[in-house]
This record gives sequence, structure tokens and C-alpha cells, in this order.
Amino acid sequence: MTLTAPAPAPPMGGIVAAGATSTAGVLAALDVSAGGLSSAEARRRAVWWGPNAVASHRARLLPVLWHQLRSPLLALLLTAALASYFVGERSDAVIIGVIVALSVGLGFANEYRAEKAAEALHDQIRHETVVQRDGRPTRIDVTDLVPGDIVDLHLGDIVPADIRLFSVTGLQCDESVLTGESLPVDKGTAATPPATPLGDLTGCALMGTIVRAGSGTGAVVSTGPRTEFGTIAAGLSTHQLDTEFQVGLRKFSMLLVWVAGALTTSIFVTNVLLHKPIMDALLFSLAIAVGITPQLLPAVVSTSLAAGSRRMSRRQVLVKRLVCIEDLGNVDVLFTDKTGTLTVGRIDYMRAVPAGPDVDPATVRRLGLLATENAAADGQAVGGNPLDQALWDSPATLDQRADLAGSTRLGVVPFDHDRMMVSVLVRAADGRRSIVTKGAPEAVLDRCVDVPDAARTALAAEFAAGNRVVAVATRPVDRDHVSAADEHDLRLAGFLVFLDPPKHDAAESLRRLDGLGVAVKVVTGDNAAVAAKVCHDLGLPGDGVLTGAEVDALDDAALAAAIDTTTVFARVSPEGKARIVRIKRRGGGGVAFLGDGVNDALALHTADVGISVDSGTDVAKDAADVILLKKSLDVLADGVAEGRRIFANTIKYVLMGTSSNFGNMFSAAGASLFLSFLPMLPSQILLNNMLYGSSQLAIPTDNVDEEQLHRPSHWDIGFIRRFMLLFGPLSSVFDFLTFGLMITVLHAHATEFRSGWFVESLATQVLVIFAIRTHRVPFFRSHPSLPMTLAALGVVTVGAVLPATPLAHTLGFTALPGTFFAALAGMVVAYLCLIEVAKRWFYRTATVTRVGPRRYSRTRHLVRRAARFSTAERAAAPTRRA
Repeated sequence: MTLTAPAPAPPMGGIVAAGATSTAGVLAALDVSAGGLSSAEARRRAVWWGPNAVASHRARLLPVLWHQLRSPLLALLLTAALASYFVGERSDAVIIGVIVALSVGLGFANEYRAEKAAEALHDQIRHETVVQRDGRPTRIDVTDLVPGDIVDLHLGDIVPADIRLFSVTGLQCDESVLTGESLPVDKGTAATPPATPLGDLTGCALMGTIVRAGSGTGAVVSTGPRTEFGTIAAGLSTHQLDTEFQVGLRKFSMLLVWVAGALTTSIFVTNVLLHKPIMDALLFSLAIAVGITPQLLPAVVSTSLAAGSRRMSRRQVLVKRLVCIEDLGNVDVLFTDKTGTLTVGRIDYMRAVPAGPDVDPATVRRLGLLATENAAADGQAVGGNPLDQALWDSPATLDQRADLAGSTRLGVVPFDHDRMMVSVLVRAADGRRSIVTKGAPEAVLDRCVDVPDAARTALAAEFAAGNRVVAVATRPVDRDHVSAADEHDLRLAGFLVFLDPPKHDAAESLRRLDGLGVAVKVVTGDNAAVAAKVCHDLGLPGDGVLTGAEVDALDDAALAAAIDTTTVFARVSPEGKARIVRIKRRGGGGVAFLGDGVNDALALHTADVGISVDSGTDVAKDAADVILLKKSLDVLADGVAEGRRIFANTIKYVLMGTSSNFGNMFSAAGASLFLSFLPMLPSQILLNNMLYGSSQLAIPTDNVDEEQLHRPSHWDIGFIRRFMLLFGPLSSVFDFLTFGLMITVLHAHATEFRSGWFVESLATQVLVIFAIRTHRVPFFRSHPSLPMTLAALGVVTVGAVLPATPLAHTLGFTALPGTFFAALAGMVVAYLCLIEVAKRWFYRTATVTRVGPRRYSRTRHLVRRAARFSTAERAAAPTRRA
């Protein structure tokens, strides 16, 4: 997060002071009415207060450049080169400086391009809130909020700023991200005493907290870094959260740094003991160390991830962070809801089923329209869940919508996932009052009296047909308010039946995921019979079904065993969903959860990869790592395959660095001990490393064998170490054969030896990619990408002709005889054949390390939520309060 000049002080001294002020006083201080700001006034305030952001996701040049320059080995090498310049070895020092600059520039250009791709990706993800502007409800981006805006809060919203409440209906907020308190806090409108602690500000809703129940309206007091959330976020590291992929990269890099450190020290000490020039020995040792360290690994990874994000974006999948693509590739279990993934997701109202002959279908529809949290404006429904929206939009309810004008809603008990229903208090045109309740049939019927057997039979038939059903019930009352305690002794009016048919391509998507080794399990709020019917129709085994009550009755060990044999989890609570995911994660592997509702947030946070959709609730999108613009399992399958492809290509670079590249550097170090001259000048080693690295920047474009996509792969440092100990020495065998050829056959002098060794080492360490890139034997059964083939052959060609160019003298090379190239061709062929033999043996005996569950930082949720309030502009520094 970028912090710049301090922001203006918060209005009224901040949210604590606003909480101690009456609502009328707050509105007066903010110079705003309940109708909200005008658009012109909002623009004026935005200029003064700046964006409602606590972080900036802008790609910055200097941090990326520092990422390339921060290697201590590089700093030592440049220092030694500078020292050699002042003691007379100026040409070598200049060459080393130029080569280092080119290498750094190569990595910088690729990594900065990846950062720009991440910035563009972040700009595509929008978070909106409903405010009153120009006297009417308007949806705006959360970063456009200004002090004085009037904001509506609903179930599942993430509070977009520090807000003083002036109207609430059963409002509860989860403030654990700020206070650590796990229980939701009841909210009201009364003022609190001055200097009240955050956890007791009952008249305020704080930025970053979650609306767990009810609804409310309030005025924005503080935005961005002036909020309590912004102050806390500024005190934390906002570095993006590390994934297992990044942790693996770090472990691998440290492995090579330790190897390089040990090798460098021993080479330098030995060369000094052999009375070789100290400066030459130092430069040579440091150049060897730089050659071993994976200097371009960040650029290769960044390029792979950036290219992957562009491919995923074209498939309507947005990842919040580039490394999330690779995390998708690790998934082997996917928990998903049913609506929109297995089904079309376009819910259509079908019919009303009266509970008895004394109720007509029109009455059931009318009651269903009344029992909603929807707000109606200009004849259109604003907000509400998809079932309410489908009922409102149906032509069958046209007459009933016209009749609503005669009824007045006096109060609402909002839907929550414990009750699974919504209730409203309605006053009819004749003054009579009644409670109308609508919700999950099982929950509503439990609160009804005298339910006809025929109604229960009709309900069972609808469930068996795979239809979605909500029940509607009512009872007369004589009161002015309504609460959940009034939901009893209801009379069932009937059922509203909706159709959400299976997707035509869902079966094929399920087969694709099965081919990728991903087990799909359905976690739904629907009835168990409905979910099982849909799964059966799509060919997904639906015999294993557990309800939420059955899940709650199992201990952790029993649930772990049941998960593997269960396909459908129905009527599961939010805590139950999170528990299912958590128990599955304990067994290792990668667990993904796809959900778009408030009740999915806990599970999304618990999963290794949380997936939501662009039309999902704020809290679901906030908890997710991946956002789908199109809710489809097919695009998820693309994401899984893309993640595995990126990991496979990254491993290719890693295995090259631990085989021929490491072997060549080790051989050069060993040769320096028995030769009277250095086998390669420091500048030549760096040039070799730069050319080798540039050829590998095309690895992200490479093809990946189909069999490598069938199951996830994970970092295994033990596997990499074993690979290095086998293939590194194999490379050294042919290096020493080259030494023997140069000395005993060609009787090469120092310059010719270095030239031959340069050409041979570059050829072997670059061309081995064709063998290492695939598990197939022989390697030519797998086809590399054209860019990678051209890059590899191009670099080998450059290395071969360089000793014959005008640059040869400057670089310390000389032309090589034809006999050398004939022998080189034979050695390269023999080397690749030996690699194939060793590869067959290695992969037959290789063992796979079981991956355990990953552990997360305690501040994980806060850092992820801070990314929600992010802008490409510079974020202002928080205002410090006394």
C-alpha cells in the first residue's frame, strides 16, 4: 500500500465523536439531508477528500526495479567489478557492468509488464454500494463514496465506510476484523458516550465489517484512511498474501543460495591458496554464484502468471492476485452450490400451489409478492433474492402487482440463514393487519398449524421433480410491529414453484473436472431431494446425501470419512459449510469452494481457493480469490488446467537450473582448481548466464503434456534436491569430457579453451530443456511450443557464432576449429541420450510427498479486505488522532 501526504482531518473528529452526537446533529454537521447529496456536491467533496481507499494497486517502477537489484550476490559482484576498474582491469569491469545491466533490464521489463497486467486485472473487479444521490437510490463504486453520502446497508454487505446510523431494522454487524469479537453486534441509532471503544459503538457501522442480519441506513462520516479500518490497515504490512506457490519458490531459491554460498566460498579460498590473483578469484567466484542463483525465476513466473491471467480473463475468469491461478491448479476437491453452476441459474416462476380448496393461486402469488425485502421503484423491483425477482418479473403476477397498492408494509423481519424465512407486517386497505411469512418449506411448515396432508404430498411431488419451492403462510395480528417471535401458529396459504433446469453443458463440464482429478461435491441450501435429482440427471453420483442436521450430528472423524462418500450436502448452515471445508482440508490437497451468498463467506475464507461470481454478494466476493464473470464449471475447468500448466512450466525452469546449469557451474568451479588459468572469465560466465536466461523467458509459452494436467502438482524440495544430485553430475561428466577434448586433442590455449567451454556449456544447458520439459521417453514424442524452440535454438546459434564475430576479442573469445563443432554435436547427442535413460529411471522411482493443509496468517482476512478498498491512484495517509 502506498501512503503519501496526510489526508484532511475526518469530519466531526471521526466516527467516535459522531457516535456521541445525535443523528440530527450528524446530518447538520455533514450538511446533508436524508435524501442524500447531489451529484455535483459529491464530485466537489471527492476532490477534497479523495477516493475512499486504504491501498493502491498501481504498478510502480521503483519497487519492481529494487526487486531485481536486491540480490546481495549481485551487489557484491558490482562492488568487486568497480574495484577491478580502479586497479586497472577496466575492460573486464565494463563488460561485467554491461552484462549485469542487460540481465537486470531483462528481468525488470518482464516483471513490470506482469505488474501492469495485475493492475489492469484489479481494475476489472468492481465493488459497489447503494447510496442516495439526487434524491434516489444509485449504485456507485465503493471508492467513490464521500463524507455525507447516505448509504443503505443490507444482509451480506461489507460496510463501505465509517457510518453513523439513523435507521435500522434488526441490524447486526460482524466486527471481528476490527475487534476480534466473533459474535455479531446489535446496532441501533442512539448516541453513545464520548470516547466509547470501537466494540461498543452501537450507533455506528464501521468500514470493513459485515452485515450479518437486518438492514440499516446511515450517513458516511469518514472514508478511506480516515476510517478506523484504514488506520489499522495502515499499521499492517499490505504485501500480498503468500501462497504455497510463493513459499515453494522461496524455499527453492534459498536452497540454491546456500549451494552457491558454499561453492563460492570454497572456490575463492582454494584459488587464493593456489596463488591466483585475488581480484580474479573474487570476480570468478561471485560470477559462479550469480550463475547458479535463479536470477530470472521471478521474471519467468511473473510472465507465466500474467499470460495466464490474460487467457483466463478472455474466458471470463478474474483472479484477484496472479498467483491465485497456480492455486487453482492445486485443487482436487470442489465444493459448489447448485444454482447457476449445475443449473441454468435463470430462475423462472412456474405456478402457485394452494394449500387447500379455500385458497386460490392468485392469493398465494399476492402474499408471495408482499413477503419480500424488495424495494419497488418506478414499477421495478430493486434488490431482493433471485426467487423474489423471478416472482416479480413473471407475467403471471401482473394483476397481483397492481393490487399491492392497497396494502401497506408496516414492518419487516429480514431473512436470515438460521430461520430461513422472511416475515412482513401488512395492513390491508380495510385496516386489518396480518403477518405474511415466506421461506424454506420445512422451516415454514414447522411454524404452521393444521397443514393438510394433501399439501405435504404436493410438496413432496414438486421436490421429486427437482423444482425449487418456497412456502407462504399468514395469520392475523393486532399490533404495530413484528419480530421473529411472532412466527408461530401460521396458516399455510400454499407454495410458489420455480424452475431452474440443469445446464445443457453441465454434464460435460463435470466430465472435464473428473478428467482433471477434481471431485465435485454439491453444497446447497435447497432440499436434499431436489439437489439429488439434479445431480442424477447430470450423471453425478447423487446417492450419498447428508443434510445439515446430519452433518451437525457427526464428530470430526466421522465427518471426514463421510465427506469422501457424500456428493450432496443439503440445507447446511454457514458454519456447517465452513466445517465441511475445514475438515476436508485437514486431509491435505487443495480444496476450492464456489459460492455467491452471504452464507458462503465463512466457507470461502476457509477454503484454499475461494471462488465467487460477479453478481454475488459483497461479502462473498470479498472472501473469494477468484471471480467468475460467468458462473460456469467449464471456465473453472479452464482455470484448473491453466494453473497446472503454469506450475508445470515453472518447474521446467527450476529443473533446468538444478541440472545442466548447476552442473556446468560446478564443473567450471572444479576445473579452476587444476587449470593454470580460469576456465571461463567472470564476464563470460555472466554472458553465458544472461543468454541462457533469455532463452528460458519463452518457457511460459510452452505446451504441457496432457497427462501432466490430470492431477495437481506441488512444490517438493526433496524431489528437486534428488533431481539436482542425479542430473547435475551427469552434466558435469560431459563438461569434463569437453575439458579433455580441448586440452589433449585440440591442445587449446587459455582463450581457445574458454571459447570452446563457453559454446559447449551454453549448448548443453539450453538444449536439455527439450528432454526435461516432458516425462515422455523419448522426448521428441512431446511437441514444444514454437517460441520456446526458436528461443533455444537461437541462443545456441548465437553462442556458437559469437567467437567468430568482431566482438570475440573484446569478450575474450577466439574462433574454434571445425573438429570442435563435430565433437560438440556428438557430445550433445550423447548427453541428451544419457538424460533420457536417467529420466526414465528417475520418474519410475520418484515418490510423491503428501501435501498437508496450509496455514494462514491471523491478519489474512484484514489484509484481503483492505484490497477491496483499493485504487490505482495514490492512497492518502491516515490522519492520526490524539
